[in-house]
Amino acid sequence: MTDEQRRSVALEYLKGLDGGGTTSDGAPLLDLFAGDAQFYFPKWGLATGKAEIGRLLAEVGATLTSIRHHYATINWVCSGGDTLVAEGTSHGEHRDGAWRAGVPERGAGRWCDVFEIRDFLIQRLFVYLDPDYAGADTARYPWLQGE
Repeated sequence: MTDEQRRSVALEYLKGLDGGGTTSDGAPLLDLFAGDAQFYFPKWGLATGKAEIGRLLAEVGATLTSIRHHYATINWVCSGGDTLVAEGTSHGEHRDGAWRAGVPERGAGRWCDVFEIRDFLIQRLFVYLDPDYAGADTARYPWLQGE
């Protein structure tokens, strides 16, 4: 696969998230994953295989009313191998409230995804972000107290 082909799979994943779990051709988001893929999401942990990944996506997705990734400003880092990194921003509505990257600057909405993609399937996806979308977890961080 070329870096551009890997990027296309990763972008389809992000658009599928924004589409509520359906890819642009109407297929389930899980169709983008290999049968033995691994997926890490903060505060959820590591899911292995499509069944666990489906559970992760359902449980995390149930906390979101909407999400939109800002495709035009994604920073893509391609290794020339199977690994591809996407760094970007998003906005949306969580069950605890809305978020938008940069509002406030310390808030949620900035993310980094590390993909391994082979044979047009996601083999591994590790997501790095602050899952406190609504910014409610302030008591544990002294610099946020009193805001």
